[in-house]
Amino acid sequence: MLKAWRGFSLVELIVGMAVFGVLLALAMPSFSGWIRNAKIRTTAESVQNGLQLAKAEAVRRNTAARFQLIDVVDNTCALNSAGPHWVVSLDSVVAKCGTAASDTADPRIIQLRGGAEGSDNNTVLAAALAGGGAAQSALVFNGMGRLTPTPTASINIDIKPKTGTGACLADNGKIRCLQIVVSVGGQIRMCDPALPSGDTQACS
Repeated sequence: MLKAWRGFSLVELIVGMAVFGVLLALAMPSFSGWIRNAKIRTTAESVQNGLQLAKAEAVRRNTAARFQLIDVVDNTCALNSAGPHWVVSLDSVVAKCGTAASDTADPRIIQLRGGAEGSDNNTVLAAALAGGGAAQSALVFNGMGRLTPTPTASINIDIKPKTGTGACLADNGKIRCLQIVVSVGGQIRMCDPALPSGDTQACS
């Protein structure tokens, strides 16, 4: 004798949807935080790659190469220590960011990245000497892969959310912000300023 299969009743379906809704509501804050942290990491990795490219090109060409933070990506661009875009070139890109990449045409752009690529343009950058000092919008590597002029301390580039969109863990917020540290000798590494001293991924 064949067994009859019974579907869900309306009550069972409503209860199931209610349980699913509760679970989804509980999971949303964690998922939202994961997304924001992922965007911070995407931007940090992009900046780190740009710095590595500038250093590598300086050594390969045996000439100075620049990593520059800029405000826009067209020919109205200006250097801006808060980014959110960056460009690697051999010459200054001020008012020339719309120029196609070239080894001969000024400003000899090697690579340009918009802040919205992979990060939804929700972070800002700031380069400054460790321990304080004026923010810097350009880092220049010489043919030896070292910063020039030689800074008095390492340079930190903070990857943070835009003002008003959240706070970093180090500032009692919930977002895991990151930092790129460029040493006086030109070494480049990513670190987490919220981690305690002694941790291999800490900034101090």
